[in-house]
Amino acid sequence: MTIEQAKNELARLQVQMYAYRYALSQISLDAATVGPKDTVEGRGVALSVLAGALYDISMKDETISLLESLREKSDELNELEKKEVEELLRSHDELSKIPREDYLAYRALLNEADAVWHKAKLEDDFEAFLPCLEKIVDFNRKMAAWIHPDKAPYDVLLDRYERGLTMEKADAFFEAVRKSVVPLLAAVTAAPQVDDSFLHQNFPVEKQRILSDRLMEMQHIDRGHCVIGETEHPFTSGFNHADVRITTHYYEDNFSDSMYSVIHEGGHALYELGIDPALDYTVLGGGVSMGIHESQSRLFENIIGRSRGYVKNLLPILQEIFPDQMKGVTAEALYKALNKVEPSLIRTQADELTYSLHIMVRYEIEKRLIDGTLECKDVPEEWNRLYKEYLGIDVPNDKEGCLQDTHWSGGMIGYFPSYALGSAYGAQMVEKMKEDFDFDACLDQGDLLPIIAWLKEKIHRYGSSKDPSWILDNCLQAEFDPSCYTRYLEKKYSDIYGL
Repeated sequence: MTIEQAKNELARLQVQMYAYRYALSQISLDAATVGPKDTVEGRGVALSVLAGALYDISMKDETISLLESLREKSDELNELEKKEVEELLRSHDELSKIPREDYLAYRALLNEADAVWHKAKLEDDFEAFLPCLEKIVDFNRKMAAWIHPDKAPYDVLLDRYERGLTMEKADAFFEAVRKSVVPLLAAVTAAPQVDDSFLHQNFPVEKQRILSDRLMEMQHIDRGHCVIGETEHPFTSGFNHADVRITTHYYEDNFSDSMYSVIHEGGHALYELGIDPALDYTVLGGGVSMGIHESQSRLFENIIGRSRGYVKNLLPILQEIFPDQMKGVTAEALYKALNKVEPSLIRTQADELTYSLHIMVRYEIEKRLIDGTLECKDVPEEWNRLYKEYLGIDVPNDKEGCLQDTHWSGGMIGYFPSYALGSAYGAQMVEKMKEDFDFDACLDQGDLLPIIAWLKEKIHRYGSSKDPSWILDNCLQAEFDPSCYTRYLEKKYSDIYGL
């Protein structure tokens, strides 16, 4: 086989793998949005067949021979081709350590667990979800040992979502955040509280859907390439640079919950939509890590979406869609209400200041589940204890406690720290943006295009063609520094609460 033939075969292989991943993702998207609830069995059959085929393609002797041959001739490859081969070999190395039978059984388990979790959450029935959680935790322990037997299992899982992240690094990061957030939270809660009562009226869902469209317009999300659906737990699916789906969940008595989930998922969507089309249908399409991805969603949700400038431009839209509910509300009152600090039960509804405390609860529980010092059956008790210790609140039920997130039912153990890291990455990115252009003026004028263009240039267009560390270096031009995040929080909330 000539080098050109090998390159063509490499491209064909990736398109084939893309097609299977596309089908798997579409089935999962359908199940979470419009699929009938009692269809888990048939969906499981389809997912098993597709996952098995994708596994077999990755494991074929011809695939390995092709990749190894191309690695040996790397001097004849361009940079993207070298990276494609590197990532395919990395993926093969991991997958080859997981027995096929176990891999397929796990995929079937996740399909079942998702359906069980939805029902268990609705009925506040942790015992119904417990057997699935036990199996998922057990598999993740075994998988980590198979992949890297010389590493701590939870370090292996963290690395799958944020390459290079370890418990040592995460512990140091969370300790830095804790030292700043805990005393700041105490000062804020002791100050006179913000009135946000006008946010908790009746906001009809059909009008909230109109607001979602307007929010996507404000973010310059191309609706020809991105649609919005509804699900229990909001998420984003990116198939290629021209096909992205976001979801939200509407609450009639709390429109801001959906509003900020749309802005958050919109940040994810902009990342996927901004990837270089040359990376489509390759292993380099899609965001490079969950920490970098969450930096985009959390940046738009909070630093942009809860800024004075953005809120000032948002208010006329809200008053147009909800004239009775928003009558007489000023931009400053709305700004303070949308930034009200109040320890709460639900992570996705948490204010910006206490959000990282919600992540710390999950991080501590995951570490102990994987190292075996916490049993799955004791998760509700430990969850409730940590919420009392970290946030000072009592958890009344598991629906609003340990069953609130979809991540564990999806096998995503090790993902949660990415949210807090992403918040910190975003704060430091904004500090760098402010050196390059007038960031605050963009918010005040309601013009997000310069911000989106900067992010696309520094981050989005590269997809997964660069490592997370390279992306951070490229946009920060400095070492990652958590104090940028804590300074941002201290300045913002001291101003709001007059500290």
